[in-house]
Amino acid sequence: MKDAIAILDFGSQYTQLIARRVREAHVYCELFPWDAPAEDVLALAPRGFILSGGPASVYASDAPHLPAYVLERGLPVLGICYGMQLLAYHLGGHVARAEKREYGPAEVEFVGPEDPLLGNLKSRALSGCHSNLSVWMSHGDSIATPPSGFEVLARSANSPVAAMGDLARGFYGLQFHPEVVHTQHGDEILRSFAVDVCGCAPDWTPAAFIEQAVAAIGEQVGAGRVVCGLSGGVDSAVAATLVHRAVGDQLTCIFVNHGLLRRGEQEQVVRAFRDRGMHLVPVDATEEFLGALAGVTDPEQKRRIIGERFVRIFEQQAAKLDDGASRVRFLAQGTLYPDVIESAATGRDGAAVIKHHHNVGGLPKDMQFELVEPVRNLFKDEVRQIGKVLGLPHELIGRHPFPGPGLAVRIPGEITWERLETLRDADAIFLQELASSGWYDQVGQAFAVLLPEALSTGVAGDESRFGQTIVLRAVETDDFMTASPALLPYTLLTKVSTRILNEVDGITRVVYDLSTKPPATIEWL
Repeated sequence: MKDAIAILDFGSQYTQLIARRVREAHVYCELFPWDAPAEDVLALAPRGFILSGGPASVYASDAPHLPAYVLERGLPVLGICYGMQLLAYHLGGHVARAEKREYGPAEVEFVGPEDPLLGNLKSRALSGCHSNLSVWMSHGDSIATPPSGFEVLARSANSPVAAMGDLARGFYGLQFHPEVVHTQHGDEILRSFAVDVCGCAPDWTPAAFIEQAVAAIGEQVGAGRVVCGLSGGVDSAVAATLVHRAVGDQLTCIFVNHGLLRRGEQEQVVRAFRDRGMHLVPVDATEEFLGALAGVTDPEQKRRIIGERFVRIFEQQAAKLDDGASRVRFLAQGTLYPDVIESAATGRDGAAVIKHHHNVGGLPKDMQFELVEPVRNLFKDEVRQIGKVLGLPHELIGRHPFPGPGLAVRIPGEITWERLETLRDADAIFLQELASSGWYDQVGQAFAVLLPEALSTGVAGDESRFGQTIVLRAVETDDFMTASPALLPYTLLTKVSTRILNEVDGITRVVYDLSTKPPATIEWL
């Protein structure tokens, strides 16, 4: 069995980033709710535990507690923020309300003995490379007195115990968050814990994931038959390719045209996957979806309707594939970890619901399929790396994400065919100009949004006209959990705006979205 780290989630908004950083160190890890059954966590045979941060206070009556097996196993433990406080509390230390709540950037000073967690960074400090470490804090409680056997390893102006360690037992705590990019060398700290403290071999690679995923799919599906909801995006493309590699002709891919696609999408996807030798069934369900969405304006209701319609169509197509000898039992889809996080799906009870993704929170409860989700615990960039190793073409791997609900989440208000055609035209112009200027591959995602009720006056020739607004959105991101607006050249934005105003009927204004995620989301709805 491969070396692995178990991460226990106590509700921090940064927990998924811990998993991301550990995997970037080529060490396999899995994320579990803090109250997951012990047998589920220990089935991973972890070589160490990481305890995430969280919003609770260890003294609160409803505070998450430290599972007994964490200390009983005698394995290394790294507590981060609340995880550090929980570790100290259960080992006899004293946690207290901090005199000053610490949120944001801070400087920590290395103190105490040499240790395997921070040793490399301390050595650099002693050699004069840097004297302090810039970190990210987010806490109201802090360690007043470390437990017996712990040394103070770092301190800040507001945290006398910014890092602590029991070197003999391999127990460590960090008051700051090494997983966020704001913490200098945070990735090195997490790598040191996984590799130097826990002794994990850094051999988890895309190739290793593929081997594991194919074996897991084969074990789950057996001789059963699978349908895969194929959108043409990198997530479903990689999921379909993994399933096809595992079960071959037992897989049938279904591409549903729900009328909410970008310009030319169906033709591109059908051609690409048939060229790869997969059995692909295209289904035109435009009238069915638009009929179900008629008059609907609430974005959550849109997602639920679309999610349910997708499943019903998959069920209909599966029934047609039933040859009497075996029925289709499994539905494969390209669910990603950010989808699960934002939908607060099973396994993150109590997490805030940001929005329900159609393939997580939008699935009907009476669905007849068992889900196969081979990339469910991966981030977008990890999926792209795996797609490259699988040999998928760049036009699939490099495509910007496109949500399952399609343009329905890019049109606030009612969905009509006229509005969809207007948005398709504007979006196509934006993507064309990004590609021709070389910017398409430099941004993580780009698209247009139609605001049909944001009307403004324009001028065409000598005539006044009253029209709708197009919003352009382009972001830079590594993990799609956070994002910054892409600072596209003014000349490019001007060219796109001019083309949209001249070529797309009914548009009198084009604006550019400069929102970050958070507080905004990448998609508008």
